[in-house]
Amino acid sequence: MTQPSKTAVATASSAAPSSPTPLQNDQGKISVAQSVVQKIAGMACREISGVHRMGTSTGRAFGAIRERIPGSSGPNVAQGVGVEVGETQTAIDLDIVVEYGVSIADLGKSIQRNVKQSVERMTGLEVVEVNVNVDDVYLPSDDQQDAPARVS
Repeated sequence: MTQPSKTAVATASSAAPSSPTPLQNDQGKISVAQSVVQKIAGMACREISGVHRMGTSTGRAFGAIRERIPGSSGPNVAQGVGVEVGETQTAIDLDIVVEYGVSIADLGKSIQRNVKQSVERMTGLEVVEVNVNVDDVYLPSDDQQDAPARVS
Protein backbone atom coordinates (compact mmCIF):
# COMPACT_ATOMS: atom_id res chain seq x y z
CA MET A 1 0.00 0.00 0.00
CA THR A 2 1.34 3.43 -0.83
CA GLN A 3 1.71 5.99 1.91
CA PRO A 4 -0.37 9.18 1.95
CA SER A 5 1.39 12.37 1.02
CA LYS A 6 3.26 13.29 4.18
CA THR A 7 3.96 16.85 3.10
CA ALA A 8 0.28 17.78 2.80
CA VAL A 9 -0.59 16.58 6.29
CA ALA A 10 2.69 17.47 8.02
CA THR A 11 2.73 21.06 6.77
CA ALA A 12 -0.75 21.85 7.99
CA SER A 13 -0.50 19.93 11.26
CA SER A 14 2.82 21.47 12.31
CA ALA A 15 1.43 24.98 12.31
CA ALA A 16 -0.66 25.82 15.39
CA PRO A 17 -4.15 26.94 14.40
CA SER A 18 -4.68 30.63 15.10
CA SER A 19 -8.47 30.34 15.47
CA PRO A 20 -10.67 27.69 17.03
CA THR A 21 -11.22 24.57 14.92
CA PRO A 22 -13.76 21.77 15.29
CA LEU A 23 -11.07 19.84 17.21
CA GLN A 24 -9.61 22.65 19.31
CA ASN A 25 -11.44 25.33 21.22
CA ASP A 26 -11.25 27.25 24.49
CA GLN A 27 -12.41 24.16 26.40
CA GLY A 28 -9.56 21.95 25.20
CA LYS A 29 -8.41 19.71 22.37
CA ILE A 30 -9.99 16.66 20.74
CA SER A 31 -7.67 14.03 19.29
CA VAL A 32 -8.79 11.44 16.75
CA ALA A 33 -6.85 8.18 16.62
CA GLN A 34 -5.56 6.79 13.35
CA SER A 35 -7.61 3.60 13.82
CA VAL A 36 -10.82 5.65 14.07
CA VAL A 37 -10.16 7.32 10.72
CA GLN A 38 -9.26 3.93 9.18
CA LYS A 39 -12.54 2.36 10.29
CA ILE A 40 -14.67 5.28 9.13
CA ALA A 41 -12.92 5.38 5.74
CA GLY A 42 -13.20 1.60 5.35
CA MET A 43 -16.93 1.59 6.08
CA ALA A 44 -17.54 4.59 3.80
CA CYS A 45 -15.66 2.92 0.95
CA ARG A 46 -17.58 -0.36 1.34
CA GLU A 47 -20.89 1.54 1.10
CA ILE A 48 -20.24 2.28 -2.57
CA SER A 49 -21.70 -0.20 -5.04
CA GLY A 50 -18.99 -1.72 -7.21
CA VAL A 51 -16.44 -2.25 -4.42
CA HIS A 52 -16.11 -6.02 -4.06
CA ARG A 53 -13.37 -6.20 -1.41
CA MET A 54 -10.66 -4.10 0.10
CA GLY A 55 -6.95 -4.70 0.56
CA THR A 56 -4.02 -5.93 -1.47
CA SER A 57 -3.91 -9.59 -2.46
CA THR A 58 -1.59 -10.43 0.45
CA GLY A 59 -3.75 -8.56 2.94
CA ARG A 60 -6.91 -10.26 1.68
CA ALA A 61 -5.26 -13.68 2.01
CA PHE A 62 -4.24 -13.05 5.62
CA GLY A 63 -7.68 -11.60 6.35
CA ALA A 64 -9.39 -14.71 4.99
CA ILE A 65 -7.24 -16.92 7.21
CA ARG A 66 -7.87 -14.74 10.26
CA GLU A 67 -11.65 -14.83 9.70
CA ARG A 68 -11.64 -18.65 9.79
CA ILE A 69 -10.03 -18.81 13.21
CA PRO A 70 -12.66 -19.59 15.86
CA GLY A 71 -13.22 -16.63 18.16
CA SER A 72 -11.86 -14.08 15.70
CA SER A 73 -13.54 -10.72 15.56
CA GLY A 74 -14.63 -11.24 11.95
CA PRO A 75 -13.72 -9.06 8.99
CA ASN A 76 -11.40 -6.14 9.64
CA VAL A 77 -13.14 -2.98 8.39
CA ALA A 78 -9.79 -1.17 8.27
CA GLN A 79 -8.28 -3.71 5.83
CA GLY A 80 -7.01 -1.93 2.74
CA VAL A 81 -7.04 1.49 4.42
CA GLY A 82 -3.91 3.52 5.09
CA VAL A 83 -4.16 6.88 6.81
CA GLU A 84 -1.95 9.62 8.11
CA VAL A 85 -3.53 11.81 10.76
CA GLY A 86 -2.29 15.23 11.77
CA GLU A 87 -3.81 17.63 14.30
CA THR A 88 -6.39 19.06 11.91
CA GLN A 89 -5.96 17.12 8.65
CA THR A 90 -5.78 13.58 7.34
CA ALA A 91 -4.75 11.83 4.12
CA ILE A 92 -6.23 8.46 3.16
CA ASP A 93 -5.12 5.64 0.84
CA LEU A 94 -7.51 2.86 -0.15
CA ASP A 95 -6.71 -0.46 -1.86
CA ILE A 96 -9.77 -2.00 -3.48
CA VAL A 97 -11.01 -4.79 -5.72
CA VAL A 98 -13.66 -3.62 -8.17
CA GLU A 99 -16.47 -5.67 -9.66
CA TYR A 100 -16.10 -6.40 -13.37
CA GLY A 101 -18.03 -4.01 -15.60
CA VAL A 102 -17.94 -1.03 -13.26
CA SER A 103 -16.42 2.23 -14.50
CA ILE A 104 -13.26 2.55 -12.42
CA ALA A 105 -13.05 6.33 -12.88
CA ASP A 106 -16.66 6.88 -11.76
CA LEU A 107 -16.28 4.42 -8.89
CA GLY A 108 -13.09 6.12 -7.71
CA LYS A 109 -14.77 9.55 -7.69
CA SER A 110 -17.75 8.19 -5.75
CA ILE A 111 -15.45 6.56 -3.21
CA GLN A 112 -13.40 9.74 -2.80
CA ARG A 113 -16.53 11.85 -2.28
CA ASN A 114 -18.17 9.46 0.22
CA VAL A 115 -15.00 8.84 2.23
CA LYS A 116 -14.18 12.54 2.41
CA GLN A 117 -17.70 13.49 3.52
CA SER A 118 -17.92 10.69 6.10
CA VAL A 119 -14.52 11.31 7.68
CA GLU A 120 -14.94 15.10 7.79
CA ARG A 121 -18.47 14.86 9.21
CA MET A 122 -17.61 12.32 11.89
CA THR A 123 -14.16 13.51 12.97
CA GLY A 124 -13.93 17.21 12.17
CA LEU A 125 -10.61 16.57 10.41
CA GLU A 126 -10.04 18.09 6.98
CA VAL A 127 -9.42 15.35 4.41
CA VAL A 128 -6.66 16.65 2.14
CA GLU A 129 -6.58 13.65 -0.20
CA VAL A 130 -8.21 10.28 -0.81
CA ASN A 131 -6.12 8.04 -3.07
CA VAL A 132 -7.87 5.00 -4.52
CA ASN A 133 -5.64 2.15 -5.71
CA VAL A 134 -7.41 -0.54 -7.75
CA ASP A 135 -5.58 -3.76 -6.92
CA ASP A 136 -7.75 -6.27 -8.80
CA VAL A 137 -10.98 -6.85 -10.72
CA TYR A 138 -13.47 -9.38 -9.37
CA LEU A 139 -14.86 -11.74 -11.99
CA PRO A 140 -17.96 -13.84 -11.17
CA SER A 141 -16.04 -16.90 -12.37
CA ASP A 142 -13.53 -16.32 -9.52
CA ASP A 143 -16.05 -17.87 -7.08
CA GLN A 144 -16.62 -21.04 -9.08
CA GLN A 145 -14.80 -24.13 -7.92
CA ASP A 146 -12.66 -26.10 -10.30
CA ALA A 147 -14.75 -27.83 -12.94
CA PRO A 148 -15.70 -31.34 -11.96
CA ALA A 149 -13.63 -34.08 -13.51
CA ARG A 150 -15.07 -35.55 -16.66
CA VAL A 151 -14.26 -39.06 -15.51
CA SER A 152 -14.22 -40.64 -12.10
